Amino acid sequence: MGSEGHPANEGLRERKRRETAQRITEAAVRLFIENGYEATTLDAIAAAADISRRTFFHYFKSKDDILLSMQGGGAEALAAALREEPTDQRPLDALRNAMIRIAEQYPADEMIAIDRLMRSSAAVQARKQATYVQNEQGLFEVLRERWPGAERETGHRLVAMLAVGAMRLALESFNRDEGRRPLPELVREVFSALETQV
Repeated sequence: MGSEGHPANEGLRERKRRETAQRITEAAVRLFIENGYEATTLDAIAAAADISRRTFFHYFKSKDDILLSMQGGGAEALAAALREEPTDQRPLDALRNAMIRIAEQYPADEMIAIDRLMRSSAAVQARKQATYVQNEQGLFEVLRERWPGAERETGHRLVAMLAVGAMRLALESFNRDEGRRPLPELVREVFSALETQV
């Protein structure tokens, strides 16, 4: 995922922590794909990441948390992209444009593999649903910050909910078709469908 989006004033300690978390995540995903989610142990992940089992728990509470952190990272990237969008456009258009830019960054095969991993665990699926509300709240906060005004808050909440729903639909189509159509194209299509309804 690279180092994009990390602050220039990030301290050495924070950078090392981020790099270790990324190393654990990459090792875990590789093992999940090779051996299956259920068959991969915490000990195997720790060994592959060159850390102790005890150190693992400083970063993640469980295997589930590794996959969910990847989804959280995508939400943070989307919030950061939204902050870069010009404010002389509708908030919904800004969110669509930010989503397309984020969608262009992730390799299709990697996204499909991660989706399969998430679907292989009922516990991850259940917790994943709960994160959508958090994603909506995060986007709502950015919308309030970029397009201020108490009279706009209800609209901002609705836009955040619609945007998260649109991304979910685009991702479902992308994974169902095994990436045959590019995700940015599907995001545009879902937002176009939304425009015809409002």
